[in-house]
Amino acid sequence: MTSKTSKGRMSWWQLSLLGIGCTLGTGFFLGTSMAIHKSGPAVLIPFLLAAICTYIVYDALVKMSVENPDKGSFRTYAKQAFGRWAGFSNGWVYLMSELLIMGSQLMALGIFTRFWFPALPLWISAAIYAVLGLVVILTGMKGFENFQNIFGALKAAAIIMFIIVAVIIILKGTQAATLDSLQANYESFFSQGMKGIWLGLLYAFYAYGGIEVMGLMVIDLKNPQEAPKAGRIMLVVITIIFILAIALALALVSWKDFAIDESPFITALHGYHIPFVADIFNGVLIIAGFSTMVASLYAVITILITLAEDQDAPDILAKKGKMKVPFPAFIFLTSGLVITIVIGFLMPEKIFEYLITAAGLMLIYNWLFILVTYRKLMALSKWAYVKNNIGILLIIVTVSGTLGEKTSRLGFYVSLLFIVLIGLATWFVVKRQRNITQ
Repeated sequence: MTSKTSKGRMSWWQLSLLGIGCTLGTGFFLGTSMAIHKSGPAVLIPFLLAAICTYIVYDALVKMSVENPDKGSFRTYAKQAFGRWAGFSNGWVYLMSELLIMGSQLMALGIFTRFWFPALPLWISAAIYAVLGLVVILTGMKGFENFQNIFGALKAAAIIMFIIVAVIIILKGTQAATLDSLQANYESFFSQGMKGIWLGLLYAFYAYGGIEVMGLMVIDLKNPQEAPKAGRIMLVVITIIFILAIALALALVSWKDFAIDESPFITALHGYHIPFVADIFNGVLIIAGFSTMVASLYAVITILITLAEDQDAPDILAKKGKMKVPFPAFIFLTSGLVITIVIGFLMPEKIFEYLITAAGLMLIYNWLFILVTYRKLMALSKWAYVKNNIGILLIIVTVSGTLGEKTSRLGFYVSLLFIVLIGLATWFVVKRQRNITQ
């Protein structure tokens, strides 16, 4: 790989903050309840394993980025490693998965908003959030950075607030319920067995989703050599926050009392009658969902432009004008958002759930491809090779966990269908290119 000079302006700590803003979202604030439902108190193990794998993936991506800073990031590196088919398919798999996930985030934001405005139609609130997200993208990289820094700090503060309140409740020890839940969760720690840990892995991985966006922003660092440090510190901080918050939630309430459609932190504090706790965390859920949606918008527009520049998408999508974002790419992104919102509202709930599970799996496939690309492009030490294998194994085990239950199993089949369709498109594009060059 060849090196390029970076003209970025971010410090490493700013990239860390951005990473927290892009990663700390509804996957953690809401999805953790599903992980607890599958794994029981042993949910801490899937979160630790997911943290290890996330670090391995980020470390691989960032080392390629330091060697060759490129705004196409993992898509460009896949193309360098395996040829055009890899760059084309990698970019479109990621783009399609993010568009579908954004649709689900908008629907979730609409549901959270109903907590305060029950009469507001879901489509109106979803449309409002979509417009606001697109406005942030129009402000360019600087606006995106400032937005994510502010919201990242707010989300981290909310979790730290929960940790402090939970510790105070436990230290006071005034309620026998706290001791009962502690004892019950300790005694039933492995009640769901290895299968529970296996099934819970997927939802733990979702909580760390967004780490690849940090890879896209390495090119904006003043010193790309500091990118590994930014990721390490960010992942250590966010993992400590995740583990502490979940452990304290389990200390306050029996794991059987968590509902899959409610944030575990609201459930944990519900019985202690703390004023405005539900309102505060509902606000945090909205902030978390919106900021991760904006991170996805940024990632999609970046990948879309690089696809167009490499003739893997229509050239016009990369056409620059007076706006900070190419207008045709912006229109494509807006259209994609509208389509996913419409699909979400018109399609039966279960089918849409399968689509979202599939989209999440496609993100994990992207992580797998990052590790394979890293192995192909870089000269690995023995330890780096072992780490790479551990990461690949964890991803394979996580994906295989979707076969353990009906909903996620059907989502897995849908993800394979998407892969086949993109594979056929890749074959057609590569074949046509060969015919042109001959």
